[in-house]
Order: sequence, then C-alpha cells, then structure tokens
Amino acid sequence: MRHLVTGGAGFIGSHLIDRLMADPQNHVICLDNFQTGSRANVAQWLHNPRFELIRHDVVEPFRIEVDRIWHLACPASPRQYQRNPIATAKTCVIGTLNMLGLAKRCGARLLLASTSEVYGDPLVSPQVESNCGNVNCTGPRACYDEGKRMAETLCFDYARMHGVSVAVARIFNTYGPRMSSSDGRVVTNFISQALRGEPLSIYGNGEQTRSFCYCDDLVEGLLALMNHAEVEGPVNLGNPDEITISELARRVIALVHPGLAVVHQPLPIDDPQRRRPSIERAEILLGWHPNVDLDQGLQATISDLAGQLKQADLIAL
Repeated sequence: MRHLVTGGAGFIGSHLIDRLMADPQNHVICLDNFQTGSRANVAQWLHNPRFELIRHDVVEPFRIEVDRIWHLACPASPRQYQRNPIATAKTCVIGTLNMLGLAKRCGARLLLASTSEVYGDPLVSPQVESNCGNVNCTGPRACYDEGKRMAETLCFDYARMHGVSVAVARIFNTYGPRMSSSDGRVVTNFISQALRGEPLSIYGNGEQTRSFCYCDDLVEGLLALMNHAEVEGPVNLGNPDEITISELARRVIALVHPGLAVVHQPLPIDDPQRRRPSIERAEILLGWHPNVDLDQGLQATISDLAGQLKQADLIAL
C-alpha cells in the first residue's frame, strides 16, 4: 500500500512514518515544507527504497498515486502557528482542499489530523465530539482553531458530495520525543527550563487543565481510525486523565531538577481553561485507549530534549 504523509517530517508525522515503515508491504511518501519539521526526524529511512522524502508545501497542488493520505501538515503550537497566521489558515483550508482533491482523483482514503482546539475554550467538560465549541473567530488563535474547523467541514462535504472516504481525528495535547525544545508548548517549555536550571514559567494561575497523550499511544489511535472506514464523524484521540498546569510543573521539577521555583506570567488571549477529551467513541468503535503513564512518557521526553539541549550546549545542570 502506498501512503502519503503530509507534515511527515514533523513530531507526530515522523512517529507515524516509523510505524508505517515497520510493515514491509508499505511504501511511504513523506511530504513536508520543513517549516517546523526536520529532516533528522526521518533520517533513518532516507536510504530505504520504500521511502521517499519530498520538499513541498501542501498549499500548492501536488499529484501522485497513493492509496492512503495522512494529512498532518500544519504548525501545531501557538508560537508556531501565530508566527504567520495567514499561512496557517491557508495550510488548513487550501492545503486540505488540495489533499481532498488528490484523494478524490486517485480513490484514496484520507485522514485529517484535526485538533482539540476546534472546541475553543469549552463550556462543557469533558469535550465530546457533538460539542460545537466556543471559539473566538477573530482572536489570535483563530487561524488554527477556525482553520481546522473549516478543514473538517471540507472533509465531510467531500465525503457527502464526492464519496471520498475520510476520517477526522481530533487530537488532544500530545507529547514525546522529537518535539522541538523551542516550540512553545507547555511540556517542552517546562522540561527545557528545568534542564537549564531556570524557574518554570506558568501562564495564569496554573489551575487551567490539560490532558496529555504520549505520541506512541496517539499513533496507535490514528492507525486504528484509518483502518476503520465505517466510522462516521470526528473522533477524539487523547488521554482523558486531566491535570492542572501547576501539577505538571511539579512533576517535571521532581523528575528533572528538584527545588526549582515557578514564576507566573500573564495568561495568553483565548487560552482554554480546560482540556479533557471524552474518548468513549474511540474506545467503542476503535477499541483504542492510551496506555502510557504520564511520568513514563515525561521521562522519555526529558531524555530526548536533554540530548537536543546538550548538542546546543544549553543545559545548566
């Protein structure tokens, strides 16, 4: 089977490619413009005849013959996607249109990597797929939040109008090795600061919550969703174990540098107060549930980020 993975040199995309390449029957084409992805993430496959790496921006048309399209291309952290919000919106909308057109032309099944950000700052917790969200369409996060909402709309319109086989995964906070130490997400921020011996920066009072899913668990969920064509509608993929940002800081400090202080910074605009997925649909329809314990996943992430910072001579310990 021929797989196209857009954003395949990124954090989640590269872990997905590892799993796809583990099957000797698969041929994988990685498409990435390297805005946030890295060639190093897929370096182990560069000389494998079943793997191709193509530098390309999904905003531009792309033609190829494939059986499955894993559409992961898009900056995922607020720092990254707010750097060029218009480009982010174009990736979400025009990039998704291009991939849906490709899926229609070659009869491929397409999986869209959507996001928990479609729920905005939710009024109900946990978030269920039927929740229509509470999103500020003019705020600084809208390029991503509303962009992904429009991408979902396009997927289901292509399914209804053209019979394209689509799957939509609403991905909640995911972490693990190969995250960039400078991507601005809370896990990498905390670990990088702790490794450098700096106080951990908590935005707001720290009582806002997140639910963190380890990358290996997420990839298993993506594979299960792609392989179940009868699933209709979006599916939440994430860890339902909710934790406050302050508690996450305490865990990172205990694992990396006991005794570090925390400092509080102003809360960013439209930062959601709660993030907790309802994964009942994934459990019933896909038989999927995350298995990796948070501390176990943090240890693996700490080891990886320590290696990154050591190379850059940024570790103060």
